[in-house]
Formats: sequence, C-alpha cells, structure tokens
Amino acid sequence: METFLVLLRGINVGGKNKVVMAELKKFLEGLGYLGVSTFIASGNVIVTSDRSAGEIAAHIESALPTAFALDDELIRILVLTRAQLQAIVDDRPAGFGDQPDEYHSDAIFLIGIDAAEAMPIFNPREGVDRVWPGKGVVYSQRLSAQRTKSRLSSMLTSPLYKSMTIRSWGTTVKLLAMLNARD
Repeated sequence: METFLVLLRGINVGGKNKVVMAELKKFLEGLGYLGVSTFIASGNVIVTSDRSAGEIAAHIESALPTAFALDDELIRILVLTRAQLQAIVDDRPAGFGDQPDEYHSDAIFLIGIDAAEAMPIFNPREGVDRVWPGKGVVYSQRLSAQRTKSRLSSMLTSPLYKSMTIRSWGTTVKLLAMLNARD
C-alpha cells in the first residue's frame, strides 16, 4: 500500500464541472481507495492504494463521469507519489515561492507531456513573468503588482493546456505536508 496525491484537472473551475469534495471522497472510497482526504475544492485528493499511479489515474478518470455530470474533455487525472511531489518542491528554481507578497507562484503540473514540449506555449512578459522547466512541471511566477500585464494566460488557448493542471505554490507545499504527515 502506498499513499498518492491525485490531482483532478478541470473540476470546479469557472462554475463548470462542479464536484462537491465530500461527494468525491465518498465516491473514491466506494471505488476501494483508502484514507481518502481532500484539500480545497480544486481537485486535490490524497488516497492510499495498492495500485500503481498509472492504474489509479486510469481508474478514476474512467469512473468519474459515471458519478458526476462532467464535460469529460476537460477532465484529466494526474497521480503523484510522495517522492515525485517532494522532488518537484526540492527542485524548484532558487527563491521560487519565497516571496508570496511580491510574486504569484504556481506549479503547472504536466499530464502526459514533458516540460520541453510545454515550454514553447508560454509567452512571458519581460519584467512581469518568468517560467522554468522542471521534471513533470513548469514553474510559473508573476509579479503581483503587474499581474494584469501578465501574458502567461496566453497558454490557455493552446491544445497542450488540456495536459496541464495548475496549483498555487502554497497549495503545492501544503499538499506535500499532508502527504508527509501520512508517512
């Protein structure tokens, strides 16, 4: 048995694909996952299972539309081990996420694509935005005082955007703390 982080892409965003976290927890328990807990309504779930990460992702992704009214084109599932999430946090660019009052910092988790493939869709504005490739992630940072001038939202129009799910750096670090508390 291993504990995993399950990131659901495309739920509870802009009033679409509404999923109540208590119902999601009950649903996943019904699928046989143990120790199910959720964190905020953006699709962050911790589960324990004897399945592999790939099996969990495929299982949840196929079963989810049977229980919830979803536009399944938006839905994707990424499952990470604690070690994978730890590496994403440990391998962040120097200083990334250390100044939350000055910068909005996000981890853009990649689903089935790598950072080299994803990087060309970003169009950072000099002095406002920065992006760095990582293993399974793109680190994104916007200067808070000038976030309305950010060009990072241009990535939303790319077909590759369907292979990404975004979490704030604060949420990412909190999810790692939750995973570590389980061990």
